[in-house]
Amino acid sequence: MADTKREIERKYEGPPAGGDTPLPDLTDVPGVSRVIDKGVAELDATYYDTADQRLATASLTLRRRTGGDDAGWHLKLPVSEGVRDEIRAPLSDSVPDDLTALVRSRVREAELVPVVHLLSARDVRHLVDASGTLLAEVSVDRVRAERLSGGAGSAEWTEIEVELADDGDPAFLDKVEKKLRKAGLRRSAAASKLAKALEDTAPRKSTKPEPEKPEKPEKPEKPEKPEKSGRSGKEAKGEKATKATKEATDAKSGPPESAPRTAGDHVLAYVRAQRDAIVELDPAVRRDVPDSVHRMRVATRRLRSTFRSYGKVLDRTVTGPVGDELKWLAAELGVDRDQEVLTEHLTAALDGLPSDLIMGPVQARLDTWSGARRSGSRQRLIAVLDGRRYLDLLTTLDTLVAGPPLLEAAAKEPEKVIAKAVRKDFKKVADLVGQALELSPGSERDLAMHDARKKAKRTRYAAETATPALGEPAAELVKSMKSLQTLLGDHQDSVMVRETLRELAAEAQGADENAFTYGVLYGREEQRAAAVEAALPGEWEAIEDKGAV
Repeated sequence: MADTKREIERKYEGPPAGGDTPLPDLTDVPGVSRVIDKGVAELDATYYDTADQRLATASLTLRRRTGGDDAGWHLKLPVSEGVRDEIRAPLSDSVPDDLTALVRSRVREAELVPVVHLLSARDVRHLVDASGTLLAEVSVDRVRAERLSGGAGSAEWTEIEVELADDGDPAFLDKVEKKLRKAGLRRSAAASKLAKALEDTAPRKSTKPEPEKPEKPEKPEKPEKPEKSGRSGKEAKGEKATKATKEATDAKSGPPESAPRTAGDHVLAYVRAQRDAIVELDPAVRRDVPDSVHRMRVATRRLRSTFRSYGKVLDRTVTGPVGDELKWLAAELGVDRDQEVLTEHLTAALDGLPSDLIMGPVQARLDTWSGARRSGSRQRLIAVLDGRRYLDLLTTLDTLVAGPPLLEAAAKEPEKVIAKAVRKDFKKVADLVGQALELSPGSERDLAMHDARKKAKRTRYAAETATPALGEPAAELVKSMKSLQTLLGDHQDSVMVRETLRELAAEAQGADENAFTYGVLYGREEQRAAAVEAALPGEWEAIEDKGAV
């Protein structure tokens, strides 16, 4: 079984291999009482990746290491600069299934193969305070790397690592760094040993100039053919769209960090960000990291909404089927997420009741209901993430981002194309809110408010896409739609909670338990829904006064 350790460390470049280690006296670092020499450990690590280095590209490292006090398999997932989660598994001959699953969204069906072999002589020192508590571990690593795949080079170097002790204050690393910088050390340019090894052992491109090829004689120009009459409007439109697609693609060419210019640039930047979020959140969802399921579900919804809102930019005949698959994935993620939200809400509502209003084993029944649902939904979700349909969807998204189906409007200025799409979505929200306000309280109004909430989310995501191009007006609309979405979301949560309370009450009665408490909670949820319905007209009037972009 794999376990997780949060690793906070900094790396510094050492002298050339074989040189002296320029470590200063670290007892001068504020808070350090003693520096304890822990000796030298010999570490032997083999790093695994795909042949095209998909893990390294995403700053993930997977290794099998012996030596030291943490021998085993280690998968390191980036969290932020200098911070990684290290997932550990016991030693085995092949990559453990638990770790393979965590990299599946990156690897897909590609084989994991040994890419680099590292031998390190690690000279370890512990920095401790006056009470003997460990503050940080400082190691001087003399490394030899050998390329195993994609080349046959080798490299040697020395580096210094400073790793914060568990539950330590990250500010302590600044104090250590100040001392190291005074000694002439500087941060390593490589994020990890693997990154440096891959760079230093990469096959070098030949600098030998290619022989000049003889120039071919120019062909005589052919006379232009007269245009054929009678072309259908559909054919002419198709040719025009093809030309516009090429222009929009050309307009977005260049390095990824180049600023978006066209409508297509802005939409694709948002699409790319949501695709990346889905892939990056996959390991967190598998590890059941809090809020990861919700965030992944939001990314799928943002992506699908973007396809629908910007149908003038991206061809819906291509994005439509992808959107259907995203809807499926969001629904599968929702099984787990909806269960999580319902459990949290019912637990909080029950905790808020006076003890004299709690009759019967209400908490026990809630725990049993939640546990059974939670276990089943987790198993189902992991099966979805391991399934062919999900992996095919990830590949389809990669293909779409690499070769987007751009239409004529993609090459135009974003101020017109994007603003028009946002205004169109805003009008749909206005129509649905108006319909809901005209209905009497009941199931029909509940459904209308739910539809308005979904359109508010879509408009919010469209405005998020538009914000880099349109600035403050789009950002204000994002805030307005988020506020409306929250209000309508409270109402929908109340609807779902009341359905659950009816289910629990029926089960309690069937077991000859007192159902009084479920009725009390139901009544409170009715009041909650009524409060939202009373607040909606004023909320919407304020939003409508601001208008769209």
